[in-house]
Parts: sequence; structure tokens; C-alpha cells
Amino acid sequence: MLFIETKLKGAFILDLERREDARGFFARTFCQHEFAAHGLKPLVAQCNVGFNRRKGTLRDAFPVSAGRRIEIGSRDPGCDTRHHRGSATRIADLSQHVAVELSEDNRRGIYVPERFAHGYQALVDETETTYQVGEFYTPTAEGGLPYDDPALGLEWPLPVAGMSEKDAQWKPLAIVESELKSRMAFTNGAETR
Repeated sequence: MLFIETKLKGAFILDLERREDARGFFARTFCQHEFAAHGLKPLVAQCNVGFNRRKGTLRDAFPVSAGRRIEIGSRDPGCDTRHHRGSATRIADLSQHVAVELSEDNRRGIYVPERFAHGYQALVDETETTYQVGEFYTPTAEGGLPYDDPALGLEWPLPVAGMSEKDAQWKPLAIVESELKSRMAFTNGAETR
């Protein structure tokens, strides 16, 4: 696997290291040892798949992540919501983000660290996205931000063709910033929640 760190510390683009021959290719898509060697959390608690009928569909409109590896079929921007003095990209500057196009052709993945907000948009019809998460789904721990929050400064490649009611209900950063800072705070290197 090839790990390419983005400008957001701890967020990596994951490219396949292909072994090709006349049959096609073989590549590893996950290895605990390689993730750990890059300082990443190599735990997979759940594997999920999302299917999007229409291009422009928006999913996970910026929930706070418990550590995800997203694969194939979308454009996935992430914003760092970690809040501690050691983070160069903190809540104070959520306009820092990266967007990665994941496709059937490039077979890229992205590692989204804990305490990041992220979402993705399907760029073509009939898109399937697979992802592994490092924590079990806990509805009571969810939080999020609107995909069009001016504080994020995100530019989506397509008009939004659909999203869940839950994702449409997130409040803007200007309203939830103090709550978000509290939830994302670290104390002496440890998280407070």
C-alpha cells in the first residue's frame, strides 16, 4: 500500500501498490502492520457499504468521524475538528480541508482520522462506496455540520441531488462551535469524552 499524507496531519490518501502480470493485478487494500507503521489506528470494528442511485447524492454531510477508511466511487472532502493546542489544523480554521476523488479507475482510498468531519458526494449514477470504521456505530455520539456551511468553504462538484433528513438537519458551526470544541477537546494528550 502507498500512504500519501495530506496537508491535514493524520489524513492519508491510500493508493494500491499493484503486482501486475498477464492475469491482471493483485494488491493489498488493508494491512494492520502498514497502518500502524504510519501511526494510524489499524482497528476495523465494522465494514459498511453505501449505494447511491443518482449522481450528486451527498452522504455523511460532515459527521464527526470515529476513524474511517473510505473507498471507491465518490469525492470525499475532510475537515479536521480536533481541538487541542498540538493540532496545526483546529476548529478555528475548518476552511482547511482536502478533497480526494475516489473512482473505479484509480481505486484510491482515504484514511479519515478520528475527530475529522467528512462527507462524500457520488459523481456518477449507481455508485457503491465501501468503508471500514474503527468504532462501532453509536447514534448517541453522532454530530455533524451542514455540507454548505459557509465556515467550511467547501465546493461540491455537482448540485446536491439528495441527502438524508438527518444530514439536512445539522446546525452551522457558528451555532455549535462551543459544543463541538468541548466534544473534540483533548486534555494532556487524551480525549475528554
